[in-house]
Amino acid sequence: MSTALPGQLQAYRASLLHFHADPAFGGDAIDWHEDGLLVVADGKVQAAGDYAALHGGLPPGTTVVDYRGKLIMPGFIDTHLHFPQTDMIASPAPGLLPWLETYTFPTERQFGDPAHAREVADFFLDQLLRCGTTTAMVYCTVHKESVDAFFEASAARNLRMAAGKILMDRNCPDFLCDSAESGTRDSEDLIRKWHRRGRAMYAITPRFAPTSSEAQLQLAGELAAAYPDTYIQTHVSENPDECQWVKSLFPQARSYLDVYDRYGLLRRRAMYGHCIWLDERDFARMADTGAAAAVCPTSNLFLGSGLFDFDKADAARVAVSLATDVGAGTSFSMLQTMNEAYKVARLKGSYLPAVRMFYMATLGAARSMQLEGTIGHFVPGAEADFIVLDPKATPLLARRTERCNNLEELLFALALLGDDRVIDATYACGQLVHRRQPS
Repeated sequence: MSTALPGQLQAYRASLLHFHADPAFGGDAIDWHEDGLLVVADGKVQAAGDYAALHGGLPPGTTVVDYRGKLIMPGFIDTHLHFPQTDMIASPAPGLLPWLETYTFPTERQFGDPAHAREVADFFLDQLLRCGTTTAMVYCTVHKESVDAFFEASAARNLRMAAGKILMDRNCPDFLCDSAESGTRDSEDLIRKWHRRGRAMYAITPRFAPTSSEAQLQLAGELAAAYPDTYIQTHVSENPDECQWVKSLFPQARSYLDVYDRYGLLRRRAMYGHCIWLDERDFARMADTGAAAAVCPTSNLFLGSGLFDFDKADAARVAVSLATDVGAGTSFSMLQTMNEAYKVARLKGSYLPAVRMFYMATLGAARSMQLEGTIGHFVPGAEADFIVLDPKATPLLARRTERCNNLEELLFALALLGDDRVIDATYACGQLVHRRQPS
């Protein structure tokens, strides 16, 4: 699907949107050009702005791809999901813990087979690109083979992805159980093999506190200290039953989050999935350490886990992003995730403007991952990961968006009515990696 030779300048004309800051806290947060131009070379953004101001400076013969009538923005960034759970999405269960036992663990058993892991990874990444997601923080399984398969598939598409082997040495089936020592050794081997190789980034990945012994969490913290530019990803305070379980397993800890804090697992580049049942002290500690929250609304509603409190997180100025959490999450689409995030916020008494949701899925997520300037917006030198959204992708969207009076109404319609059909094209480092097929 390549569209440009290395070094070749290419330009894309459409409406253009990206962010400079969080719209909830800053006045000059949005960069919007109704008739815009994005200029790309060598996989990097060269310029982004008004077509009238930029097109005259293009060298003669520059290809201008005409997407007028559509919207170009940075690719979506999904900060929490599980590629091995692709085949068990939409599996019924009365809650998180029985869902893990009945579906998740048996499904993950198969990922010691490299061929199976690669086939699922290929499908998973193609689904992300179909939905406009160009970067994600991904959980693999306990098997090293699952990590190798994922990063091989990601490298074949030249995607910026973070992923890691799950650490799990107790309270799980024997066929998925590693040890504190073997899990750490395997993780370090994978860090040395994959971290910062091409666009790959490694994430140290304790599944969640109940499935890691104190020894394993201690070694995970030591590994994180030894490799400070790696990521950390895990789950926290997702479900009331889970929170009670953690309290019984770690009675010395003040809170679920404090379990991780005691082992050095709160820092910049640490991404905590869910964060539903955290209190003010927990959110303050996350803000102090630079740890970030990945909010997973479709998953939380599906499992009945609870409603994330955006106001409480904002009061502490915690970095917040949106995530699909496939396979408890019920869609790969960040647009459908925004749809449910909006409703979760309303049920908690908050209000999420559409511009805020699109920020959280782009620059907000990049900031959470400490990647501002690399992905998530169109500053010169950023990697040219971007998507083309079609406001007329469905008859209903076309009818609604032709009546929109401003940017907020347009984005709100896309978030509430949109899905993968809205994504007309997806680009990674300036190369076309997905194009919607005509219906």
